Amino acid sequence: MGDEVRAGVTLTNLDQPLFDGADATKRDLIDYLEAVGERFVRQLRDRPLSMVRVRPGQEPFMQKNLPKYTPEWVRRVTVWAESSHRDVTYALCDDVRTLVWFGNQRAVEYHPTLLLADYSAGQTHLVLDLDPSPGQTFRDAVRAAELIRTALRADGLDGAVKTSGAKGVHVFVPIVAGIPIEDAAAATRAVAARAERLDPALATTAFIRDDREGKVFLDSTRSGGATVVSAYSPRIRPGVPVSYPVGWADLADATPADFTLRTAPRRLGERDPWAEEMPAPQELPADLVAEGHTIPVARVQAMHEGKRRARARRAT
Repeated sequence: MGDEVRAGVTLTNLDQPLFDGADATKRDLIDYLEAVGERFVRQLRDRPLSMVRVRPGQEPFMQKNLPKYTPEWVRRVTVWAESSHRDVTYALCDDVRTLVWFGNQRAVEYHPTLLLADYSAGQTHLVLDLDPSPGQTFRDAVRAAELIRTALRADGLDGAVKTSGAKGVHVFVPIVAGIPIEDAAAATRAVAARAERLDPALATTAFIRDDREGKVFLDSTRSGGATVVSAYSPRIRPGVPVSYPVGWADLADATPADFTLRTAPRRLGERDPWAEEMPAPQELPADLVAEGHTIPVARVQAMHEGKRRARARRAT
């Protein structure tokens, strides 16, 4: 079949398989992106965007820097990356045309930052990423999400929940603009610690994988310029599941396989459940921030502990 034009974008190779195990074509991806359209763009707009692309015969790869052949009409922002000591030019996916263009580049996964392009406003949400250990199920992640919700409510906060598109769950807590990144990060750590105390047999904040003992990991490390897969983003997994918003009342009956490239548009209809379920931005309680500042940063703590264990092994 010849090329097609949609949303002002010339599309190519639409009938190629999307990736091994997808049971879907590139056309299916474009159809999905068009169907979710503006609802998806609302989650990406004005946020530096990393994407996972998959080319035929190649392993998926994360793209941060925009390629040189990107059309001029794609908005972008250049950010200094401390880790690689260079400027990175990120896309800003501000309209459906841009989304469809990315789909034509075989961008399957969309990972925006928690910060807007204007970093001065601070991050827009706290994010808790709940990841079951091997041998656990999605149901365990759901139980852990309920712990997070209980901990939030005890401090007058609320959040919205979505599947990760894998076997985990993400809880997003919208916060008011202008909160220092260090305070937002501290509050996220405190929420996770309080949830862990509610049921330490089910959930853990242990960053080192070997220390999790078959429990759900309450990952509180997403803050500042970190990314998290967007609501409505497909995932590069068999059947192409989608990170999908689920109401708290429906979470216990959901499974990740319910929400795929093919089924999600029918389930959505004209609704935007992520917008419907998301509370208004909230102030962070002082006690939560203060407790969080007493909790070590997990990645830093894990690095020091890893070095300590390595020294201990060498000494034996």
